[in-house]
Amino acid sequence: MTSNLGSYRATVDGFVWDIPEYFNIGHDVCDKWADGSGRLALIYETADGVSTRYSFDDLKAYSNQAAQCWTAAGLQAGERVGIFLPQSPETAICHIAAYKAGAIAVPLFTLFGVEALQFRLQNSRTRVLITDAAGIAKLAEIRASLPDLTTVYCVDTPPVGVDADASSSSASSAASSSTSLKTWAETWADVLPFWPALAGHSKDYEPVRTRADDPAVIIYTSGTTGKPKGALHAHRVLLGHLPGVELSHDFFPQSGDLIWTPADWAWIGGLLDVLLPSLHHGIPVLARRFEKFNAAAVFELIARHQVRNMFLPPTALKMLRAASGDTRPPGLNVRTIASGGESLGQELLQWGRDMLGVTINEFYGQTECNMVVSSCGALFPTQPGSIGRAAPGHRVAIVDDNGQLLGPDCIGNIAIEAPDPVMFLGYWENEAATREKFAGPFLLTGDLGTQDAEGAIRFVGRNDDVITSAGYRIGPGPIEDCLLKHPAVAMVAVVGVPDAQRTEIVKAFIVLKPQAVPSSELVSELQRFVSTRVAAHEYPRAIEFVDSLPTTATGKIIRRELRERAKCAG
Repeated sequence: MTSNLGSYRATVDGFVWDIPEYFNIGHDVCDKWADGSGRLALIYETADGVSTRYSFDDLKAYSNQAAQCWTAAGLQAGERVGIFLPQSPETAICHIAAYKAGAIAVPLFTLFGVEALQFRLQNSRTRVLITDAAGIAKLAEIRASLPDLTTVYCVDTPPVGVDADASSSSASSAASSSTSLKTWAETWADVLPFWPALAGHSKDYEPVRTRADDPAVIIYTSGTTGKPKGALHAHRVLLGHLPGVELSHDFFPQSGDLIWTPADWAWIGGLLDVLLPSLHHGIPVLARRFEKFNAAAVFELIARHQVRNMFLPPTALKMLRAASGDTRPPGLNVRTIASGGESLGQELLQWGRDMLGVTINEFYGQTECNMVVSSCGALFPTQPGSIGRAAPGHRVAIVDDNGQLLGPDCIGNIAIEAPDPVMFLGYWENEAATREKFAGPFLLTGDLGTQDAEGAIRFVGRNDDVITSAGYRIGPGPIEDCLLKHPAVAMVAVVGVPDAQRTEIVKAFIVLKPQAVPSSELVSELQRFVSTRVAAHEYPRAIEFVDSLPTTATGKIIRRELRERAKCAG
């Protein structure tokens, strides 16, 4: 555990990695706490507000049964187990069971369409899949293309094979697809009801003795450019996450902590920034996934459960900020909020202090090498524009394209020096892409930034997000932060669009607050707002008012899509 030694430098200098030769995530996050005491591990709340509590003893028993069930059916260590479920007890149980069995978990986002699902299942050659009735309906369309997928479990009750009008609401919805659940069950006999399948197996199971470097999970990149790549991580990835998690939550855990995130556990942010690190520390997790993010419902949820810690993506924070106005939400008991994925900017940070009573700690990383940079309000003051400093145990530097170190305040690639416990083993069956990710000893994130003499890192933008205008290199972050300060602006994304004279010009896509009305006068006002506060050469020469911004499932703005839209419009 990362200890607060009074200063950032002392904390970093006093940190030592403890990576044992043998380590199994499933045992670590579950069995060590399952001592018969009934220690709380998970609170699961359904959409209608019904809550169920699960202890570590429960998770151990159910995950042992699942591991027994799958291995009895022929699952071998190293084979892939797909988990196509939302935040739920079954999701946690199946992850733990897969790790215990020495298998490789493949988390899959429930909003994936059939093509996205098909690619990941084919590419990973998944052997076992656990899903719900809605997932079964999607699988029905791609069944013939998945020869490696031999066994599918459905967590819904009643199980597949029932008539549509006798099934649950989710099953009824799924049955409306082109292939009904009954037809699916008749054509693929290996679809099994999850809970009855587990019931006949022992609650005793000895986890496979995995090495810390053995593969544990494949997490696919979001695929905003090109096909998604499967980042293969070892069991040690959990240990590698801990310093960044602990720092971003002001030396997590502390007595009374309870954590929640709206981020789906299929993504690295939900799985390895929240669920698994919290269980590692014996801290309970609240599972509640909103089908559509609702700020009022979120405030009510965290007040009712007295949530102390949250990972909130920037988009979620912006929506909460827009909904709260100037009124502090009642009944909150928040100790820490961590955020990552997009630079927050001073406006959101100040709102966090004023309305939530906390300093939002930004952190930074990516699927291949996550949680390597973090702010920590308990250790050092937040610097406007900075995303934090290297978390203890990680060496983060700014380098050129050849992996050569650059001096303070020079713009270059944000890079992490190998080896590092949190760093991926490589892209799944894609050695060429893995090699391209490195320059010398450094993993290149694909993001540009600067680092000052004190180690504070400033995010400039993705390599393809940086705007080149009239010889200037312009990052979208400061412009977006400035525009968010304007009382008419709810959300904003800035991109560069081609221009014959300047190479590119700055264009802002803006979602207005409800009371604001688009007009040419407002465009001019916003342009002056940026010109006088950021720089005269960085104001948005083009502004488009939109109803919403395109984002990935993890809340990152898809600027590529906005650039394409701007090109088509131009």
